[in-house]
Amino acid sequence: MTPRHYRVAIIGRTGKGNYGHGLDVVWNQIENVEVVAVADPDEKGRAAAAARIKAKAAYADYREMLDKERPEIVSVADRWLDQHRDMALACVRHGAHVFLEKPMARTLREADEMVAACEQHHVKLAIAHQTRHSPRVKVIRDLIASGRLGGLVEMRGRGKEDPRGGGEDLMVLGTHIFDLMRLFAGDARWCFADLRHAGHPATKNDVRQAGEGIGPILGDRIHATYGFDNGVVGTFGTKVKNGPGERFGLSIYGTKGVIQLGTGSLPFAYIIEEPTWFFGQSKAKWQPITSAGVGAPEPLKDGGLGLGNIWIVRDLIDAIEKDRQPLGSVYDGRAALEMILAVYESHRVRGPVALPLKNREHPLRSLE
Repeated sequence: MTPRHYRVAIIGRTGKGNYGHGLDVVWNQIENVEVVAVADPDEKGRAAAAARIKAKAAYADYREMLDKERPEIVSVADRWLDQHRDMALACVRHGAHVFLEKPMARTLREADEMVAACEQHHVKLAIAHQTRHSPRVKVIRDLIASGRLGGLVEMRGRGKEDPRGGGEDLMVLGTHIFDLMRLFAGDARWCFADLRHAGHPATKNDVRQAGEGIGPILGDRIHATYGFDNGVVGTFGTKVKNGPGERFGLSIYGTKGVIQLGTGSLPFAYIIEEPTWFFGQSKAKWQPITSAGVGAPEPLKDGGLGLGNIWIVRDLIDAIEKDRQPLGSVYDGRAALEMILAVYESHRVRGPVALPLKNREHPLRSLE
């Protein structure tokens, strides 16, 4: 059977989010697609992008591009969040499926509109959470499902904790950690958070506007606790730190051992089968987890986020053809955003909050 051929377009904004983490060039690696156009309001950036991705046409206005080219799939690649909603809605209303850079949007109100539009127009949206597509993550899910880790007890995640630590880290990189938490434990049911700024409880006066069109953020040190089903608890922490993010990742604790996991297409992943969690108590050793299994040599070559993008795009195309949701869908993007904004909602009400959140606006806009 001859594979279906897809018309693909790219939306980017040079100087304002650019083209994300390779959401433009990924299409050069996909066989059954034709990149028909790129849209970018920056003239030089538009020309460079058109050459880079071999686009047949280039537009300053993405709306004009959608009207004239009628693409079937669009990469909404720009990293800035201020136009994610508008760009995605325009694509969906033209009947185009979407590959969207993370995080999904600025508020749950925007995310709700995107979900509703996808449902109304029967369109698929895949979010750029590359780690959940890793074959190493599939091995981890199988280990948990088989009982090798025992009963899941808790998860501990941290942000990248570079100079963006705190509120910006929570939004920009925390989304990856929350997506993984949900992948292993299901939806969070409640959140309780503590936010600090310069050593004191963060207040309305400490709210600031972040870069990348994120909107308001708060806190240079954040600690959040989440409750999942079956008594599983997850925590997330981030603080400002000048240096590389060595702790960026997720630790998964079960009654029979611990798994540590990073992010990326082939993230670092290790298991120690030690039920006490005190690693000097036995002769157990950390074993690597590869796409071939525990302790097995890795048969794949690490291609960074680009490899993860290839897996996302292939899954999106398969989801279109089989009329199913992508592995990382519009619902997953919204749920990760909900865990982020639950931190601020808990801080706003000074107590635990139930998820899904009743407040669909940005909690910091009504902080007293």
